[in-house]
Amino acid sequence: MLRWMSLALALAAAPALARPVAPSAFCAAWPDATPCGAGPADCTTCHTAPPQRNLFGAQLDAQIAGARPLTDAQFLMALPAALAAVEAQDADGDGVGNREELSVGTSPSDALSKPGEGKCPESIENNGWDVCNRDLTYVFRKVHLDFCGRSPSRDALGDFKADPSEAAIEAALAACLKTEYWIGRDGAVWNLANRKIRPLASIKAGEGEGDIPLGDYFDDYAYFVYTQTGDRDAREVLTGNYFVAEVRTDKGTVYEPWNRTADAEFELRGFGPAQLVNMQRRAGMLTHRWFLMSNTMFTGVPRTTAAQAYRAFLGLDISRLEGLEPVEGEPVDYDEKGVQEAECARCHSTLDPLTYPFTRYEGIGGGTGRALPFSYNGNRHNTFVAVDGPGMADLPEAGVLFGQPVANLLEWAQVAANSDAFARATLLDYWKLLFGEAPRPEETAEFDQLWQDFKTTHEYRVERMLHALVKTEAYGVP
Repeated sequence: MLRWMSLALALAAAPALARPVAPSAFCAAWPDATPCGAGPADCTTCHTAPPQRNLFGAQLDAQIAGARPLTDAQFLMALPAALAAVEAQDADGDGVGNREELSVGTSPSDALSKPGEGKCPESIENNGWDVCNRDLTYVFRKVHLDFCGRSPSRDALGDFKADPSEAAIEAALAACLKTEYWIGRDGAVWNLANRKIRPLASIKAGEGEGDIPLGDYFDDYAYFVYTQTGDRDAREVLTGNYFVAEVRTDKGTVYEPWNRTADAEFELRGFGPAQLVNMQRRAGMLTHRWFLMSNTMFTGVPRTTAAQAYRAFLGLDISRLEGLEPVEGEPVDYDEKGVQEAECARCHSTLDPLTYPFTRYEGIGGGTGRALPFSYNGNRHNTFVAVDGPGMADLPEAGVLFGQPVANLLEWAQVAANSDAFARATLLDYWKLLFGEAPRPEETAEFDQLWQDFKTTHEYRVERMLHALVKTEAYGVP
């Protein structure tokens, strides 16, 4: 079920229609609702198992008059009044109004979920932890487990219990952030990149070469870890114009940036793993050979490449109707793929303008040209005229991201890296790593403050953000 569609489906009888306008309309009416905190409202806001409505969804649906299915315009017109009509009502009969429940993070469809003062135990002797306050010993042990991959030594724990302090926790975290468990190959940060890189051993080049060596994703992993560690600006994962080598030493793994021309790469590493985009056209991991090879491949209009960049680095999945910001006059069917059809146009009016800046970067090949693969080629679109139609000659390189025009992929990367979506998605990666799930409703306020601080106070430094994260109530209260 598409997260973005929770309220739209609640208001539309069968056949249910996707409504990308629903989340923003709901949050505009009830901006204090917890589902509006860390992203799109979840389906459970209005559903049990979609399309079945829960108590709140049914109550809301009853306020909408008119034949179904509703148009977007009818839905947008009806929603504010429907929400106003049910905000003070009590769908689950627990004595608390619907809007009040959603504002504090409880469910208006579950009588057992309602605001109230919990009773804290007077003593922690029975459970071993202070479950109502920040428990420093709990945090000290959790930091070692999460960031060092092990419990603190018996002596270290004894010393801490004798004199517990936030300073000792800070020191432990700083030390753990330098361990192989955290930064080494197959370490915690390394594995955070899996979803972004999507490795496939059978076509890997370089070390551990596969049967059909097309690119070396170890370059991508090393680059990702480098940008996330050492008090570096994490935005360079999208904007950097260098590559990174993983170097193993007796003291552990280090990551060293490098710049070489394509010719020097050929000479040093051979064609298999060589990085071939010149320095002036590099945009972090977006222009790494593996990313271009595995996403663009032979495609003239590499929509898969843009969609993966949007998903992996900005946390927005167009296949789930997330992050749709239609551009006027789009889509234009340059490659004759039928993107202007009614069932396609809504998504492609966002996706295609996102894609245009990627169109000058070669994947494996394609078209009729003989350009160097995995490189920048300003004439690439023209080589696809014979394959995809004459419209390819007019295919632009300029596009639009988050409503902002961008001239090329370098500008695309800058807009992306400075966006709220990038900050939120970066924090969400680490939050899920440490908690095993997205923020719960009661954790939304702390989550939002953290990603906003990541952009400002922390200056996009992941390690600074992690030092702040372990001080939150979400992390520190058992």
